Amino acid sequence: MALGVPSRRRELRKTPPGGRPLRLVTGLALELILPVGAVATWWVLSADSTSAYFPPLADSVSALRRIWFFSHFGSDAVPSLAHLAAGLGIAVVIGITAGLLLGLVPFLADAFAPVLEFARATPGVALVPAALLLFGIGTEMQVGLIAYGTVWPILLNTVDGVRSVDTVVRDVVTSYRLGRRDRVLRVILPAASPQIVAGVRTALSIGITVIVFSEMAGSTSGIGFRILHAQRQFAITDMWAGMLFLGIVGYLVNVAFRGLEGVLLRWHRGMRRVEQR
Repeated sequence: MALGVPSRRRELRKTPPGGRPLRLVTGLALELILPVGAVATWWVLSADSTSAYFPPLADSVSALRRIWFFSHFGSDAVPSLAHLAAGLGIAVVIGITAGLLLGLVPFLADAFAPVLEFARATPGVALVPAALLLFGIGTEMQVGLIAYGTVWPILLNTVDGVRSVDTVVRDVVTSYRLGRRDRVLRVILPAASPQIVAGVRTALSIGITVIVFSEMAGSTSGIGFRILHAQRQFAITDMWAGMLFLGIVGYLVNVAFRGLEGVLLRWHRGMRRVEQR
C-alpha cells in the first residue's frame, strides 16, 4: 500500500440504503435547475423574434441537430476533441514531470522562476500568428498551442502539491529509508494528486478556449472554424447552433472529467470523511 494513500477503514459508517442514489438525483436536479430555466426563458422570449441577429431558439436547436449531430460531427467535432486530448495529454506529461522536479529541487525552481513567469504570462492564443508561421495550418499548430496553453496550471499545481506534502509524511518516509523512486511514486505523487487533478481541470477549460481560437484563426475544419464560417456567410442561426454545441461539449467534457476525478481521488475523499468525524 502506498504511504499517504490510506486504505478504506472499517470504522467508516456505511451509507444508508438509498442514500447515495438520492444524493446523486438531488445533486443532478440542483445542477440542472438554472440551465433548464435559462433555456426555457430563452425559448419563450425568442419564440416570436424577427431579428436576423437573434433568431428563435427553436430554429437554432433545429440547426444544431441538422449540422452537429448529423452533418459535421465527424468532420469537425471529432478532430477538435482529438486535438484537445492530444494537447492536454502532452501538457499533463510535461507539467507533472517538470512540476515534480521543480518541487523536489528548490534551487531549480528559483532559477527557472523568471522564465516560467514570463512564459506563463504569455497566453497561448497570443502565439497563434507565430505558430502559423512555424507550423502552418494543421494539427501540429493546434496541438502545440493547446499543450503550451494548458501546461502552466498543471505544472504550478504540481509544484505546490509537492511542496505541501505533510512534514510528518516526509519524516515517515525518511525513517523507512525508501528509495527515491518509491518515495516519488508511492508518497509524493499520491499526496500531491488532489492539487494536480485541480490543475488538470483548470487546464481543460483553457484548452477548449485555445482550440476554438486556433481553429478560428488558422484551420479549415473544427468547431471554431465552423462557427466563424457561419458568421462570415451570415448564417446566423448556424452560428448560434455552433455556439450551443460548443457549450454542450464543454459541459459534457467537464462532467466526464468529474467522474474520472471521483475515481482517481476516491481515497482522498474517504480520508477527509474520516478526519471530519
